[in-house]
Amino acid sequence: MIYRFKSKAGADVIMLQPQGEQILRLLGRETADPGLLRGAQLPEASAALERAVAEDEAAFARLQDEAAAAGESPPRREGISLRQRVWPLLELIGHAQRAEADVVWGG
Repeated sequence: MIYRFKSKAGADVIMLQPQGEQILRLLGRETADPGLLRGAQLPEASAALERAVAEDEAAFARLQDEAAAAGESPPRREGISLRQRVWPLLELIGHAQRAEADVVWGG
């Protein structure tokens, strides 16, 4: 399954099922489709994604600090970071906020 996040304010953001479901859980939304974020909900959605990114980066920084303290090589990120994953959707949410538009998603 593919998740497609859409708004009149910008280009579609497409994610594969695991990543789309991860993002929806971060937003506190059901992973069933379709869904809707109304314009008034967008600031909260954006803040939730930013908090999740900050928590992810803090956890990774702790891992690097722990490795350095133990004299080990610092770990490297596997794959795409959460910041990279949510960036396109945060951009779409920002455009939708400025245009006072909604964001919808579906398969």
